[in-house]
Amino acid sequence: MVRHAGRVGPVPRWVVAAGAVVLLLAGGSAIWAASATGDDSGPGARPSAGGSGGAAHGSAPAGSPSGPEASADCAAALVAKLSIEQQVGQLLMIGTPIGSPGDASQAVQRYQLGGIFLAGRSSVSASALKQSIGRLQSVAAKSGVALQIGIDQEGGQVQTLKGTDFPPIPSAVNQGKLDSATLKTRTAEWAKRLKDVGVTIDLAPVADVVPTSVGKANPPIGAFDRQYGPAPDPVAEDVATVVAAIQGVGVLTTLKHFPGLGRVRVNTDTSTGARDDLTTADDASLKPFITGIAAGSAAVMISSATYPKLDPANVAAFSAPIVTGLLRQKLGFDGLVLSDDLGAAVAVSSVAVGQRAVRFVQAGGDVVLSVKLSDAGPMTDALLAAAKSNPAFATRVTESATRVIRSKLRAGLATCA
Repeated sequence: MVRHAGRVGPVPRWVVAAGAVVLLLAGGSAIWAASATGDDSGPGARPSAGGSGGAAHGSAPAGSPSGPEASADCAAALVAKLSIEQQVGQLLMIGTPIGSPGDASQAVQRYQLGGIFLAGRSSVSASALKQSIGRLQSVAAKSGVALQIGIDQEGGQVQTLKGTDFPPIPSAVNQGKLDSATLKTRTAEWAKRLKDVGVTIDLAPVADVVPTSVGKANPPIGAFDRQYGPAPDPVAEDVATVVAAIQGVGVLTTLKHFPGLGRVRVNTDTSTGARDDLTTADDASLKPFITGIAAGSAAVMISSATYPKLDPANVAAFSAPIVTGLLRQKLGFDGLVLSDDLGAAVAVSSVAVGQRAVRFVQAGGDVVLSVKLSDAGPMTDALLAAAKSNPAFATRVTESATRVIRSKLRAGLATCA
């Protein structure tokens, strides 16, 4: 759930430098544009149901292909022009303090990172943040691939951006008390503020169900009122509304924390031993995730708790039965799979930093999230070493890099000539 460096726990139109930055990648057949496009269907427009979080949902950016097959072909063609080093870079989303995003500039350039997570809390003005993000995108442009810019903007105690330009957002518990029309309208307004400053993916909504019998005794979610409610059906309805509203203004969404953190009694950020002894592959608590996937959510985040009935040997982030077997195969999700924080979280502290990235990708994950900027080096090195020594792992890297590029096509961060 990631609560480090002042964070508990997802984009306003962005501009790189004074205008659009357009680069030619690998001979010029792939064009990466740092101009904002996104969904023109308007706030709250619902993507077509039944999809798997690919680029088929919402209107396609100008110059990009339309339809899932065309998007997949385009992404594959773009990835084929990337070196293995560039592909590995696309699999990382590394944290940098939101008060000083420029701290990540060197790492972005050196490791050709695919994503940046804005960590902490800030009351910075929208104009100042937009400029900072634009400068980061200018650095990324040197490698030819624009950045996904992620943030936690759930509401309540999990609101990274506050202040004059980012008014308070109610907690999910209070959002869940709104009628669907009001929730849709207000969520779109909150998301539009992110869109306007250059955030491209919100690490929200929370799809976890916290039963009434657990409530505040659930440290990561219930204790902070991060859940929309105590029962799967109403939570699922709210999650679908929020996904449609956020993505309707051009910001990607992330369902978290699969397969659910609502029953655990330990916080994965601060302790080991978080486990859910009840969740099965047919559990009713999965309904908000299933509904959010059907609503077209671009991404799903995997928790770092253990689920013995699904995989008794591994935390979810390192579990092929959960990431590949349950999420990919049983639920049919072919969108972007992110880890919860694999940097500062105590739940994974027994595993070497680089191996955390390798194990997540081996399990079927796509984007390794770490809130620690210093993790960019060891995670890159470990992923590269595994890819260069193991052809099967290299294939997995390419597969995940392709999903990352699909998400960037969808976000208007890339086009095909």
